[in-house]
This record gives sequence, C-alpha cells and structure tokens, in this order.
Amino acid sequence: MITSKYFIWILLLTGTLIGCESSNQQNTTSSKTGEALEDDIFERGPYNGRLLSDGNFELELSIYETGVPPEFRAWVTNAGEPIDLGRVDLRVILTRLGNQVEEISFHPQGEFLRGTTTVYEPHSFIVSVEVSFDDKNYSWEYESLEGRTKIDPQMAEAFGITTIVAGPAVIEETVTVYGYIVPNTALVREVSARFDGEIHAVNVSLGEVLQKGDILATVESNESLQLYTINAPISGVVTELAAREDEQTVGRRLFTIIDTSSVWANLSIFPSDRSRIHVGAKVTITPAAGGHSIEGSISHVNVLAGANQVVTARTTLDNGDGLLVPGTYITAEITSAENNVPLAVKRSGLQSFRDFTVVFAQVGDEYEVRMLELGRLGGEWVEVLGGLDPGTVYVTENSYVIKADIEKSGASHDH
Repeated sequence: MITSKYFIWILLLTGTLIGCESSNQQNTTSSKTGEALEDDIFERGPYNGRLLSDGNFELELSIYETGVPPEFRAWVTNAGEPIDLGRVDLRVILTRLGNQVEEISFHPQGEFLRGTTTVYEPHSFIVSVEVSFDDKNYSWEYESLEGRTKIDPQMAEAFGITTIVAGPAVIEETVTVYGYIVPNTALVREVSARFDGEIHAVNVSLGEVLQKGDILATVESNESLQLYTINAPISGVVTELAAREDEQTVGRRLFTIIDTSSVWANLSIFPSDRSRIHVGAKVTITPAAGGHSIEGSISHVNVLAGANQVVTARTTLDNGDGLLVPGTYITAEITSAENNVPLAVKRSGLQSFRDFTVVFAQVGDEYEVRMLELGRLGGEWVEVLGGLDPGTVYVTENSYVIKADIEKSGASHDH
C-alpha cells in the first residue's frame, strides 16, 4: 500500500494515471452525413457554441446557463442564411457515464431552438445530434467530458482509493461544550477514627495506592485504652492525610481515599443550548491534552445554573487505565438529535470542483464528479439533497488522487 502523498504526486505528474481529455480538446467524429471536425479542437460559431456542419447546412449547439438553469440552445443556417426553425426537427441524445441516456427535444424560440430539458451537472457525456430539415437528415456525435478520469484497478488499490455505496444514514446534530474531570463522589471516602484516641502509628503516605482493607493507622482508644486499626474502606489513592503520630483524633477527618477507576466529566452547558441537552444523550469526550476519545452518555443535568450562568451536565466515565486525571480540562461533543436521512455521503470523500462540493462516482475503471446539494451534517456524514443518485458507488478515501488527476488532464467546463 502506498502511503506517501509525495510519491502519489510524482506518479500523477509523470502521467501514470490515464485522464480523460479536456472537453475543449475532444476528438469530434461525425456520422456518414456529417463533416469531420479537427482533432482536439472544435470549431466555434458566432454564439461561442460548437459548430457542426454538413455541406451548406450548419448547426451551432451550446449549453446556455446565464440567468437560467443549464439548457441546450441551437442556431441553424443553410448556405449562411437563417432558416425557418419550424421546418427543423432537432433531437439531442446524451449518453452519460454508465450508459445513462437522456433525450432532449427542441422548440423554436425567437432566433434559436431551445432545449426542453435542463442539462444537469456534470456536463459530461457523449452527444449525439440528429436533425431533419426539408426531408434531409443530418447527424453528428462527439464527446464533451469534464471531471472524469480513468484509473486502473491495481493503481486504485495502490493509492488506497476506497469506495462505498451511497444510501441512507443517521445524521447526528451535536453541541460542542467544555468541562473538566472530577472524582466520582460515589468512590470517595473520608476516613476518621471510630473511637477517639491517640494515634500510635500511621501506616500510609500521601499519594499511596491502597487496596481495600489495608491498615491506615493504629489508634489507642481513650476509653478502653485498647489498640485498634483503621482500615481502608475502598481501594484507591490517598489524596488527603491529616493523621500524625502521637496526636489525638478528636473526631476529625484523618484520610481521604479516592478510587479513580471511574470518574465524572462535568460539562458546562450554555443557556442557549440547555433545551437541546437531555439525560441519556450520547457524548464523546476528548482530553484537552490529547489522546483517544471516550464515549459516554449524559447521566445528570443540573436544574440550577451557576454564578457564570452555565448549567452543569455530567457523564460517568470508565477510567481503568487512569488516563483521565481529575482536575484536567476536556472537550465534549454531545449528540442533541439524530436524523435519519434517505441519502448521505461520508465527509472524508468530499472535494471541491469549480464552485461545487463534489464526490467522485465510480463506474468500472472510470471516476467522475457528482456536484452535490448538501443539507445537514454531523459526525462523519453529510446529507445529500441533490446531485447524486442512491446506490451510486463513490470514493470515500484518498479522493484527492482523483481530483489531482482530473486537474492534470485539464478537463474543464467548456461547451
């Protein structure tokens, strides 16, 4: 598996991948009745469209998208003179990647023929043109490709290109909050003497790790003058030590022991977010100092706001590895809602192309942009409102390789 982006760029620059040609540098072939255009560059007409000719008959075809959704428009002349468009029957057939076929008819509008169907993005297809005029038939076929490239399967595997099928997903809405780790008070013990007396021996030190039942101190009772031991009520760490030999216990707290195998995360919720946070909500904790994220759920939301107007929410976390240190800061993502959407893509697959956010659809060995209309996002998913069909195989990992190859090939938006 190749992991170096630098090596990938070298391969791209040396032409290892097979890119499709620019749409303004496509080979144009005509049918038997059409006139072949020059290789690599097509001839343009006065309206900056593609000029198709057969003898004296000329048709200029263009995708027009100024102030309207993209649509085909055509201008027709015979021997250099405009003709009655009502005598022209024009049909354009688009064959997209994956052999998806669209047929577009035309009707006269002023001095041009206007296509009756919006030409959706990407404008990447084989164009078949069929025209009837005064009992004569004309036809042409040419490629107009953009945002498309071809990559050998072995090369795709070497580059780590990964795909999945587009379909439904759960979009999680989250609230980002901050907080800190505190001891779980259920695992905190404050230890004092059962009977007041003189402390004869202290058997532990501050910070020492104890097991339940370990001897903390030996005390001589003032009443019975008998020695007895104070034992650790739980396993944990000595966080407070107030016992001194030869001192009286006098009912005071002598030791505090904390078991940090379970801790609390206290999270500060701003008033504007309070209504979105509920007990049971999923929460992902990330230590401010770095490290692995930890999953939990909100177990308590305080009914009172603090002096700083924030409300404290709490989650209990397993800390068997001891990496969550009480007193340290954390960042948390709280799931405030879960939305089942019919179509979503992974955010890892998103790339920019022209003015669009896109993913790259895969059909066989070929990859092509899909311009997306996006909705809600959350976690690793983003909702798709348009531009992608359910069931489309698209790239989720290392899609930048495909984008780089398309840019190298110069496949532009040119009609």
